Amino acid sequence: MPQQFDVSSPSTINRIRSIIGGSLGNLVEWYDWYVYTAFSLYFSTSFFPGDNQTVQLLNTAGIFAIGFLMRPIGGWVMGAYADKKGRKAALTLSVLLMSIGSLLIAVAPGYKQIGIAAPLLLVLARIIQGLSVGGEYGTSATYLSEMATKKHRGFYSSFQYVTLIMGQLLALGVLVLLQHFFLTDKQLHQWGWRIPFAIGAVLAITVMYLRRSLQESVKVDEHKIHSNRGTIRALAQHPKAVLVVIGLTVGGTIAFYTFTTYMQKFLVNTSGFSKNTATLISALTLGGFMLLQPVFGLLSDKIGRKPLLIGFGILGTLTTVPIMTALGETKDVWVAFALIMCALIIVSGYTSINAVVKAELFPANVRALGVGFPYAIAVSLFGGTAEYIALDFKNNHHQEWFYWYVTVCIALSLLLYALMNDTRKYSKIED
Repeated sequence: MPQQFDVSSPSTINRIRSIIGGSLGNLVEWYDWYVYTAFSLYFSTSFFPGDNQTVQLLNTAGIFAIGFLMRPIGGWVMGAYADKKGRKAALTLSVLLMSIGSLLIAVAPGYKQIGIAAPLLLVLARIIQGLSVGGEYGTSATYLSEMATKKHRGFYSSFQYVTLIMGQLLALGVLVLLQHFFLTDKQLHQWGWRIPFAIGAVLAITVMYLRRSLQESVKVDEHKIHSNRGTIRALAQHPKAVLVVIGLTVGGTIAFYTFTTYMQKFLVNTSGFSKNTATLISALTLGGFMLLQPVFGLLSDKIGRKPLLIGFGILGTLTTVPIMTALGETKDVWVAFALIMCALIIVSGYTSINAVVKAELFPANVRALGVGFPYAIAVSLFGGTAEYIALDFKNNHHQEWFYWYVTVCIALSLLLYALMNDTRKYSKIED
């Protein structure tokens, strides 16, 4: 088969500059995505009137899940675009879509003003953002993995989750600042929740221009265009790799969303902490979690990817139920912090290396599509619905069932971790 791609060999300075530039864009994308869940405690009443907080949160979680259901489409469309036109073009387009979605939420009227059209606008905005973030993950994971050197690929690619967590942390940071220094609780509920969405829209436009100057990680030879580049037909030639991406994602994504995005609501709605305290605990644990990613990524460059995945699978299966049970019963801030940090240390065995593991499974002609599309399917079915399932179990007085649900998902992924090859030894990025 004629060679379709020329993998560039950038200098060390250009390589680091490109990794930083790609990571900053990833940060803004995920800030915009997580602002929704960070501020849902405040804007849920604007779009869903009523007196039951759990039901209001259930409705906003349902729309959060709808955004996730759009991620496979985004992973498919944007992944194919990245494989055909280059990673830079796809990264620029994805952040533009995110800006549009954030701006729409920032200016959307509430239920009192336009009735049922208000939550429908919210749905539309999340659909746009779902398309954006669905394309962002696969393309940025591919880009960072391709720009990194073989020796330090785990370390450099771990910055995808550093910036992903930083985006979530930034969303919580904006919330903390507004809560403690600028707005009252009443103002946040009435109109203050719109501020972070407006900030996100502006930041996304700024990053869009930044990404236009990125160095391309894979150069497409326009004179050697073939039908097997960035297509589902080409992806179908790698069924085992596709199934591996889905299987290794299931346990990791549900654990990640349980102990990050859902945890703020869990601390308020189950443990009984105030909104301000829950936000502070979440911010502190996310800060520690973020710092762990390069450490685990560097470790994977030394000992391989597989030992980290197996460690996450075993410890996650054994400790999820005890940790969640203890969290639901504690009233002590530092005990809650310690329990969540224990869980996030375990989850780091997955999050720090999941991007590079997936990128190492596919050849260049379908790498962005192969990483983004099957991953988005798994995240939509398990990560995006985690919060909704947890709240539904709680609403029906069976909250502990969710703890076992997470445990079973991690255990299923553990089976795959034990059977799969270590991608550090069998990487296709150098092919």
